[in-house]
Amino acid sequence: MTTISFIQHDGRVDRIEDARPGASVMEVAVRNAVPGIDADCGGACACATCHVYVSPEWLQTVGPRTDMEQAMLEFAEGVQENSRLACQIRLDESLDGLVVQLPEHQH
Repeated sequence: MTTISFIQHDGRVDRIEDARPGASVMEVAVRNAVPGIDADCGGACACATCHVYVSPEWLQTVGPRTDMEQAMLEFAEGVQENSRLACQIRLDESLDGLVVQLPEHQH
């Protein structure tokens, strides 16, 4: 199992300790009712309602955005260098302990 910490804009942390490898960060958030991850498109990379900021120490491990993800992020508010769509981050053992923050406008 993999642990993910979702940091809300107010500093509250939702720590999920039983995330299954192969699942997306978005799927884990939805399954655990993490506020701020709406996932309107169900993980099809067709919206930006699962926008997260990946903590800097995890950026290299998570990897770069795809072209499709970059296109969807153009519709998101507050995009930063560390912005990703949670539906596009697939979990594996290397991401155990991943930390992502939710944008303030997604609450």
